[in-house]
Amino acid sequence: MSKIRITKQFTFETGHALYGYDGKCKNVHGHSYKLSVTVIGTPITDSGNVKFGMVIDFTDLKKIVKEEIVDQFDHATVFNQNTPHVELAKELMQRDHHVILVDYQPTSENMVIDFAQKIKNTLPENIALFSLKLQETESSFAEWFASDNL
Repeated sequence: MSKIRITKQFTFETGHALYGYDGKCKNVHGHSYKLSVTVIGTPITDSGNVKFGMVIDFTDLKKIVKEEIVDQFDHATVFNQNTPHVELAKELMQRDHHVILVDYQPTSENMVIDFAQKIKNTLPENIALFSLKLQETESSFAEWFASDNL
């Protein structure tokens, strides 16, 4: 049977700052991120299965991405834990702000790598992550492809 790719799109609001950067993004700011998640698999051929004809139920894919990414990053501020931003992060957390400390510079490129790992680890065995597209602005995005990361 043919391999089929399906894509589901998500949106979330996240703030970040790029420590040591030489432009405006060194300041704390936010984006309305758009995340496109594409998986690949073979449609279910068992006509007795309620998911007959589906690679994965969009609802199941939504649950995975929502739990692993959207619910974690929506309305959070992301800082590299290995920079002086950790002091600002502590202050914000004391004021009950949702802060995520990561071990990387929180660029779209690094975030999409992180997201790929989180999603790959939770997909059913017969479904593979094909690609991710993380759009930071209307004209700027980072993409991750499984074929580039073998």
